[in-house]
Amino acid sequence: MDDAFLKIRGLKKHFGEAKVLDGVNLDVARSSVTTIIGKSGIGKSVLLKCIANLLTPDDGEIELDGQSIEHSRRGSKGSDAVTFSYMFQNNALFDSMTAAENVALPLLEASSLNKSEICERVDAMLAHLELTDSAQRYPGELSGGMKKRVALARALITNPQVVLFDEPTTGLDPERKFSVFEMIADYRERFGFTALLVSHDIPEVFEISDRVAWLDEGIIKFFGKPSELDAGAESALSGFLSKANYGRSQGSKK
Repeated sequence: MDDAFLKIRGLKKHFGEAKVLDGVNLDVARSSVTTIIGKSGIGKSVLLKCIANLLTPDDGEIELDGQSIEHSRRGSKGSDAVTFSYMFQNNALFDSMTAAENVALPLLEASSLNKSEICERVDAMLAHLELTDSAQRYPGELSGGMKKRVALARALITNPQVVLFDEPTTGLDPERKFSVFEMIADYRERFGFTALLVSHDIPEVFEISDRVAWLDEGIIKFFGKPSELDAGAESALSGFLSKANYGRSQGSKK
């Protein structure tokens, strides 16, 4: 894909003898939603952290809009400085800050907005995620679902160019999961960011995905539209999808 907005070539990350990423190639189109699927512990989160510069790859290249990702991160200032946002699987909220303060933090650190403008933007985001009544609560006072939504609000508050979602719906009930997926799709449509998700919510996540990348044995073994997953898929991918769907159906019966 020559017009890829985010381009990864030959990405490797090893931990001792474990070759977690062993030559990942991936093209992500601008303003698209790409979902990375694969077995637990296969390296999906490691891939996101390499893109976010939270881990240093052993080899390979990552380009954003035709430039090395390091150059892209250094190239902007002021309110445009945050081109990436990362939503952690464990939320990574600060216990000493209220929900509103957690959401406001990226704006305080990376924007030139004044206090009233930041408060206005935070209030609007919290309202959109049905968190207005929880704005002054601390993470320890919030349910798991509320914490997840606060983390999502913080990831989106800067209107980033690229948002990396590491299991954004973990721990949520089915209704909240669909709300989060709808929120991601809605914000992508409204603000045009490029989303890269790691998710085990199969097949629900496919409803908002433009492309799906299957990570297995350290490389991307399938990349295409969700509708193409079952068409000529190799047996290992078919087996993974069958097990994932079975697990979801069993979970829904509990």
